[in-house]
Amino acid sequence: MNYRTLLLSGLTAFALLTASPGSLTVSAGTAVGYGQGTQVNEANIPLGALDFDAQYGKYGAYATTPDRNRIIITFDQGYENGFTGQILDTLKEKQVSAIFFLTGDYAKKEQALVRRMIAEGHMLGNHGMTHASLPLLDDAAAREEIMSLHDYVQKEYDYTMQYFRCPCGEYSEQALRTVQSCGYKTVFWSGAHVDWLTDKQPDPAQSLEKLTGTAHGGEILLLHSVSSTNAQILGELIDRLREQGYTV
Repeated sequence: MNYRTLLLSGLTAFALLTASPGSLTVSAGTAVGYGQGTQVNEANIPLGALDFDAQYGKYGAYATTPDRNRIIITFDQGYENGFTGQILDTLKEKQVSAIFFLTGDYAKKEQALVRRMIAEGHMLGNHGMTHASLPLLDDAAAREEIMSLHDYVQKEYDYTMQYFRCPCGEYSEQALRTVQSCGYKTVFWSGAHVDWLTDKQPDPAQSLEKLTGTAHGGEILLLHSVSSTNAQILGELIDRLREQGYTV
């Protein structure tokens, strides 16, 4: 399955951002498309993310972190669009550690950038060897999707990944069990914006307002490094989040 094609599927991706867990069913109910929803509590935390935590935390699957003073920045790394170096420069300047969720294709093709991520103290996450939708695979194939990338990164980079992000944002209870049985925690997100359409990038000022306006303690922020807007606003975004009192 071509990751670039998935990223450019704006209709599906927008649905994943706005739907609440369980509200989007795929392939006869075998897979659910995750989305944090738009309703929030008094602390500005999306109710969909909290519902997900409550329902699936027993499988080591989370959409927020328990540290309500912190925001964790994560990037999905499907293919390289020339902005990851700039993003890494900004993270280094601001002394921020992020999680980069790699596909197998990225891990194999972008070794210099991956080695830089490790050297500069970032975490590598597993986004599937082929970015296949985990619930649509049988258990053996799902394990192969996870562990073939795990083993490759272990061998090539001497790095042990421990966090998994479901490809396509799709999950099922069985898929979460499988991820857990592979020794991983599943990490979704509680904040995001439509940043992956490379030929239709969001306005930087509007993106800053959205991301700061939806910020909340315990947030796991999903960004894509293919976005020129993200590369442009990242430094100011970090500054504004810190001004709001969050640890980033």
